[in-house]
Amino acid sequence: MAENDAPKPAKPAAAAEPPKPVQIGGESLVDRLRPHIKEILIGSVVVAVIAGGIAIVSWYKDSKQIAATDKLDRVLAIANEPVRDKDAKPDPKKPSFASSKERADAVLEEIGKEGAAVAPAYKGGLLLDAGKIDDAIAEYKKGTADKTIQGVLSREGLGLALEAKAAAEKDASARQKGYEEALAAFTAMQPDANGPRAAFALYHQARLSDLLGKRAEAKALFEKARTANKDADPEIAELIEKRLAALGAS
Repeated sequence: MAENDAPKPAKPAAAAEPPKPVQIGGESLVDRLRPHIKEILIGSVVVAVIAGGIAIVSWYKDSKQIAATDKLDRVLAIANEPVRDKDAKPDPKKPSFASSKERADAVLEEIGKEGAAVAPAYKGGLLLDAGKIDDAIAEYKKGTADKTIQGVLSREGLGLALEAKAAAEKDASARQKGYEEALAAFTAMQPDANGPRAAFALYHQARLSDLLGKRAEAKALFEKARTANKDADPEIAELIEKRLAALGAS
């Protein structure tokens, strides 16, 4: 996924090459979210049990709950296997995948085989990695109304999936419309200015505004993202600075 003032009317990016999927620190954003989502997936099982009034001890004794956890463990075991370097040869003693797509396909197959229940934000990321953009969009939409971090991640994923779909459009007007839809998803991503991933929400909004030719708005949003990066995440901080430098120099 890629990194790529009085505002002028937005022009369809007919001559520009569609941007690659967004990447942060050399990894796809989906890769960076994956460990976070795994924690949420496991936590959601516990929360669901507690909400049902079942004690933790009883939960461990319940065969259905144990089976559900075992299914998730088998899915996550495959998801944890690394993607090897481009020129590296497979090692039969150390399972790995040739690409993120190959791994995503394998995890999705295991989910289907096990009948494992996984969160929309996680499954949507797998579908996006697998290149199944329309399926990813549909899956992410299932989680967008969630009031927890799951909803934030689903809305972020939806924006990324819509952006990827727009980038693949050959028609300039369809591509621009797709970018506008992605911008709307990122705008809705985190309504709490102090909530988790607020800086990422602003960063994505800035990127899409820039793609749409709204350079002044993009610059202002990058500035806001910089201010919102209270956790001082060095990777997004560097990306914001690079974007601001590019806008300031043009």
